[in-house]
Amino acid sequence: MSSPDLRKYMNKKLLLQLNGDRKLVGILRGYDAFLNVVLDNPIQVFDDGEVQIGPQTVVRGNSIISIEPLDSL
Repeated sequence: MSSPDLRKYMNKKLLLQLNGDRKLVGILRGYDAFLNVVLDNPIQVFDDGEVQIGPQTVVRGNSIISIEPLDSL
């Protein structure tokens, strides 16, 4: 299994589309071969607003549907 190459996204703000129709925005601080990612300053995005969910969070790779950069690369 080849590992994902997210180096160009390190320290950039990303939008993660997750299963269960969830969205997270945060700054990518780390990842592994299974696409588990560490986000700083994660914000869960809802249709009617946003909610800060903590200073840092880990998102399991199997729950990520897509990753979209919000900062220029």
